[in-house]
Amino acid sequence: MHLLLESRIDSKDADALGKEPEPIFEIAENENTTLENKIWSLLRSCYDPEIPVNIVDLGLIYGIDIDDSDIKIRMTLTAPGCGMGPIIAEDAKTRVLNLPEVKNVEIEMIFDPPWDRSMMSEQAKLELGML
Repeated sequence: MHLLLESRIDSKDADALGKEPEPIFEIAENENTTLENKIWSLLRSCYDPEIPVNIVDLGLIYGIDIDDSDIKIRMTLTAPGCGMGPIIAEDAKTRVLNLPEVKNVEIEMIFDPPWDRSMMSEQAKLELGML
């Protein structure tokens, strides 16, 4: 019997495997770029490891609340029991915390309304061959 184990190595630890770490996603400085737009851009750089589409286009982000430097992100998963949920949430939190104007990030998992395919962007549906 063969047992297949999957593991995930955080980008910051890539050097332990002799690899180059992924560059931190950077947003071009623009005085017209709002904090909310920066956050949405960063969330578009987060992917569900099992689906090659970012979490924004998948429709997993239900909303962002900004209170000065405190951020609350409301998100869901494609299925409530998704084992990758904590990893996706931590990735989103870590990326947003990289913004210098952000001090705290809270991820709130919401399952009502439940996620369904209609929440995906047209781009996501096209990438997954659903159009």
